[in-house]
Amino acid sequence: MSRTHLVALDVDGTLMSYDGVVSDEVRATLAELVEAGVHVVLATGRGVHSAAVVAHDLGLHDTWLVCSNGAVTARTDADGGFQVLDTVTFEPGPALRTIQLEVPDALFATEDVGRGFLVTGEFPEGEIFGVLTQVPFEQLASTPTPRVVIRQPGGTEQEFHELVERVGLHEVSYAVGYTAWLDLTPAGVTKASALEQLRRELGVEPFATAAVGDGGNDVEMLRWAARGVAMGHASEAVRAAADEVTGTIDDDGVLAVLRSLLP
Repeated sequence: MSRTHLVALDVDGTLMSYDGVVSDEVRATLAELVEAGVHVVLATGRGVHSAAVVAHDLGLHDTWLVCSNGAVTARTDADGGFQVLDTVTFEPGPALRTIQLEVPDALFATEDVGRGFLVTGEFPEGEIFGVLTQVPFEQLASTPTPRVVIRQPGGTEQEFHELVERVGLHEVSYAVGYTAWLDLTPAGVTKASALEQLRRELGVEPFATAAVGDGGNDVEMLRWAARGVAMGHASEAVRAAADEVTGTIDDDGVLAVLRSLLP
């Protein structure tokens, strides 16, 4: 019998395929977990405006959302909306100006909580969601935000890893995505930091936590959980941070984990 009372689940590449599909079996098992009293938390890099849509589509109408890689915590409601409960922001200017000097053709976006993003240009279709408002770079750089996205179409993941090593990003937390994509959040803020605060508020014991993820922004979360599970397609670094590895997204690998958490 599972002793897990809180499970944190990444969305893209974990619950949901890269073309936006969640299997019927995963949906049904999530409903069973909720019915059994398990706290199901979506922990994602998505903004709350996007994460809430996913939660409601999954039937999670009264659940916790850890969004923007931990910088925004919210809860869905029965009316199809959400309530933002905590937001941590930072001044993005110093980091953005440093990166712009290194990658002058990069696209920049800062999260406009609950709505969408301020952007400096047109992002590839389907990569960021919500209301996108184009603004001059200096306006974007001077607006406090919980999360920054830097994207270089045509670049590579390795180039962004090298960029981070070269310039240093000591005043922020960061995660490099599968493409030339870099997320910045306030220093010390991760999915794990927000989940730990939520765990304490819910009165869940540390041993009763689990998490599943596949990306670089999931590493701290997998280490935080008593049972951290990496998806089979995750990078070697992500798999090394986990206690175990399940199947890939193509195998619906999260399903076996969810079923194992049922009491």
